[in-house]
Amino acid sequence: MSEKKKIAVVLSGSGVYDGSEIHETTLTLLAIARQGATYEIFAPNIDQVHVVNHLTGEEMPESRNVLVESARIARGRIADLKTYEASRFDALVFPGGFGAAKNLCTFAFDGPNCTVNTDVERAVRQTVEAGKPIGALCIAPAVITRILNDVEVTIGNDSGTAGAIEKMGGTHTNATHGEVVFDSKYKIYTTPCYMLDATIDQIADGAENIIQAILKSL
Repeated sequence: MSEKKKIAVVLSGSGVYDGSEIHETTLTLLAIARQGATYEIFAPNIDQVHVVNHLTGEEMPESRNVLVESARIARGRIADLKTYEASRFDALVFPGGFGAAKNLCTFAFDGPNCTVNTDVERAVRQTVEAGKPIGALCIAPAVITRILNDVEVTIGNDSGTAGAIEKMGGTHTNATHGEVVFDSKYKIYTTPCYMLDATIDQIADGAENIIQAILKSL
């Protein structure tokens, strides 16, 4: 029996407005397990840009750590992204949520002129150099585009975000629920998820399909 494939999953906090989108993250982990692979979870050990009250949508006057908050979803089994080594994994996956655009990079604030966290950039570049696939859900393709520039991705069909992708040197392809866009040059897989008006079962379809596409390529 062949050894199970191992996928690294990078989180950006806990909660859609200031961290990782919990449905996307959980359903991605479920898709990995159900398709016979295993996962390890990582997050950068940095402060969140801000904390949002998910009941009211208002910013809260407190500070939280991305790694500590991500550990909530990971049930404590998580490592500092600084320790990620592409040689230990078969693929790298980024769920969405505003944390990807706020904590992993500054896309939510600076658009196409955003900067990317150094640990995130190192992980992506190391994985690409190793010739291994990367998956990105929801808004996370913006992070990948800022790092690689000339990459084909999807964030769904939002013209403003698609325009920012193009300004960063990327090519945007419109996609709908469950569809996966593949960039053959860098082995990047992307799917829209909650960048579209979606139900949780449609998020499950996106997570299932992107993990299936990645595993089929290995």
